[in-house]
Amino acid sequence: MRSLRDLTKIIGIQFPIIQAPMAGGATTPELVAAVSNAGGLGSLGAGYMTPEDIQFAIQKIRTLTQKPFAVNLFIPQVYQVNDEKMVQACKIVQQSCQELGVQISPVDPPYAPNFEEQIQVIIEEKVPVFSFTFGIPDSQWIQELKKNKTILIGTATNVEEARQLEFAGIDSIVAQGSEAGGHRGTFIGKPEDSLIPLADLLAQLLGALSTPVVAAGGIMNAKHIVTSLSQGAAAVQMGTAFLTCVESGIHTSYKKALFAATADNTTLTRAFSGKLARGICNKFIDRLATHQDHILDYPIQNALTRSMRKEAEKQNNTDFMSLWAGQAVYLGKDITVADLMNKLVQGL
Repeated sequence: MRSLRDLTKIIGIQFPIIQAPMAGGATTPELVAAVSNAGGLGSLGAGYMTPEDIQFAIQKIRTLTQKPFAVNLFIPQVYQVNDEKMVQACKIVQQSCQELGVQISPVDPPYAPNFEEQIQVIIEEKVPVFSFTFGIPDSQWIQELKKNKTILIGTATNVEEARQLEFAGIDSIVAQGSEAGGHRGTFIGKPEDSLIPLADLLAQLLGALSTPVVAAGGIMNAKHIVTSLSQGAAAVQMGTAFLTCVESGIHTSYKKALFAATADNTTLTRAFSGKLARGICNKFIDRLATHQDHILDYPIQNALTRSMRKEAEKQNNTDFMSLWAGQAVYLGKDITVADLMNKLVQGL
């Protein structure tokens, strides 16, 4: 039987549970450290953070735990925009959030933090685990990280992406099933063509790779974990389950929306960021559905809607917030990380 190697031993964690690195403030140092202290791998979603904020968060995490943790970044995207498209996109967003009374204005570059400056912090801080999505880091970064003995974890939504990650020397690959909340990690082909249910994607990747595969998408409880491990996953990655934890940094109204879900009320949209993502359906998503041609490339659309999302938070109006969540959101619990982890490891 082909050995997948013991990923928990490679990383240095007790349980095969990785907390998904959700960017945008959800993964507070307290959340990350609590997961690691409970025997899993806590992950800082640092994609939108400045280098200075990343360094501060890493140092804060290290005051809260001596265990391994991960930091996650977004691989830079190719994008294009012109003045005409920008003006039209502003008009559409403005019309679609009139209730907020916020002015939507054109945004100037840079539309996202500088990746080279971000990853330099990861290298300087000798982070135990570096995870990433939306692509593959350049070989120079991979080499520098490996010199630090940093474990590398990439994201794949199809077999070809996984093969390229393995060829690049990535230590473990997250199989992001279609059930997963948040942004799709697709970097080869159209995201719509890689909406593969987790069980199917896991089987495909296990048949094509010798690298340990982590299952992600719709995993919310101990039963789900046991199922994925029995199917051959070396570990699981869970995001939505941790969003409702006490230590989560999401807005109170966002958390209430997660608790209010009694069934799968999620949808896939580009409305907020320009990149396909799964979240709870709301007015803004519905209104942008008829304006797909006027949604800007990621990360420009994300920068354009930022003022709207910030104002929505001030007004506690979830109709204009990006409420990222997986398809099993209705199973979320109001619970501490320690109590959740205790429930998750039952039967492992």
